[in-house]
Amino acid sequence: MLRLRCKAKNGTHMMQGLTLQSCVEELKSKVEELTGIPCDVQKIMVGFPPSSLDLRSGDSLQDYPIKSGDTLIVEEEKNKPRPQAKAAVPRAGAPPAKPHLEPGPTLARRVVPADNSCLFTSVFYAIEGGVYDPACAPEMRGLIAQIVASDPASYSEAVLGKSNEEYCAWIRRDDTWGGAIEVSILSKFYRCEICVVDTQTVRVDRFGEDAGYRKRVLLIYDGIHYDPLQREAPGSHAPPQTIFPAADDIILAQALELADEARRKRQFTDVNRFALRCMVCQTGLVGQAEAREHAKETGHTNFGEV
Repeated sequence: MLRLRCKAKNGTHMMQGLTLQSCVEELKSKVEELTGIPCDVQKIMVGFPPSSLDLRSGDSLQDYPIKSGDTLIVEEEKNKPRPQAKAAVPRAGAPPAKPHLEPGPTLARRVVPADNSCLFTSVFYAIEGGVYDPACAPEMRGLIAQIVASDPASYSEAVLGKSNEEYCAWIRRDDTWGGAIEVSILSKFYRCEICVVDTQTVRVDRFGEDAGYRKRVLLIYDGIHYDPLQREAPGSHAPPQTIFPAADDIILAQALELADEARRKRQFTDVNRFALRCMVCQTGLVGQAEAREHAKETGHTNFGEV
């Protein structure tokens, strides 16, 4: 009986059941069984310093300088392609093999820049069917300002938190953030339900839910930042899907699963506790409430997260 230790990348293994009369194919098969390295790409070395064995098919092990207790060093030949796995031949009477199923399309986040305009970039990307255009933000800000200015009764100071005129000037600036008011306006303008999935609370806010819109887009929100959601097929070159039927509740469930996974990974910002700095006077602030109060007292509205 010839017992060899096989030292490979995944550890040291004992090889039993081989004799000096065993052939090379048996050795290679045993090495593959222990190491997972296919026979065709094995490089087997012995001795010190290790020298590679030129193993020929049909030879017996006694034709090589190998003795009981030797350590064989096995590596994979990186310059040789791994052989393709052969389809298994079913045994007589065995049940038919299950067909190999490719992974189906999945819902995923499409990350956009955190540049104060992530909401506008995300909505545009989703509404336009996966078109990323960072230059869209000024146009969308201007669109919102025009809609608000044209309807001062609906968009009063009580709704906006500032006068209609002040709001229109404020939303046009590239250092201000959009939120629920802007999502609601864009939902009406595009006649599309916009669903915002919150990763902190794992809830979905549906804007335009009762308006009878037939299409829906999805955003994910972490307390600070918005990203669009899209359905994509792994390995496919087809464009992602960003517009869904408004009656598709399965896509909402998938979005909530994505938000819950982000929550478990702590991928959210607690807006009541996160640290901010006023970029105008450099005052340190904690949470959204302090930032809002500081803005009322000073008129400063440019904040950065610390």
